Amino acid sequence: MYHNEREAGRAIRDFLASSDNVHGLKREDIFYTSKLASNETSYDAVRRSIKDSVKTCGLEYIDLFLLHSPYGGKTARLTSWKALEDAVQEGEVRMAGVSNYGVAHIEELMASNPKVAPVINQIEVHPFNTQTAIRETCAKHNITIEAYAPLARAMRMRHPTIVQLAKKYGCTPAQIFVRYSLQHNMVTLPKSTRKERMVENASVEAFELSAEDMDTLDALDERLVTDWDPTEAP
Repeated sequence: MYHNEREAGRAIRDFLASSDNVHGLKREDIFYTSKLASNETSYDAVRRSIKDSVKTCGLEYIDLFLLHSPYGGKTARLTSWKALEDAVQEGEVRMAGVSNYGVAHIEELMASNPKVAPVINQIEVHPFNTQTAIRETCAKHNITIEAYAPLARAMRMRHPTIVQLAKKYGCTPAQIFVRYSLQHNMVTLPKSTRKERMVENASVEAFELSAEDMDTLDALDERLVTDWDPTEAP
């Protein structure tokens, strides 16, 4: 999907075989995710794309494979899912999920009585776009939310409420965003190219936001979309 499967797979294999792997981790200890690369949604095209992804990463199988968006219409969505189900049943993929699916898309998929249920819906979620309806629908179907852009792409780092809470908890504004996401039981994907910020984003175990402060953050919702929003696609 992002033209980095070969490099990501090589990095994982090199690490596992290196002296840096001090804990003796094996392939099964690594959780690797990829997405549908092709815009074509025919069964054969999707199966071919999945097989290509498995081959390119060189990791023997993919732990989680996501359909990238609901674009293309109902037939395309369900056909793509059937191809993904077959990839799971054939061992190419361990788990299947979706990305950018709205309420109607989730209900449509679950109404089709899938052989393999989605385990993840990856969507943009943060205090300024809480996606409450989608999260509630996914919870009803035991689908975990994976939050991308959980920092709202730094567009609200200086918001007075965020700044105030960061001072209260003695942390950075980014850590408030990360902690919010984790306390809503979401898999959280903060993005950074700087090592110190990666460490910072992962260092949020020292504090917990109060229920009152979580409510305050929820109330910041303004439906802020920082990139694209396919969740209401027909």
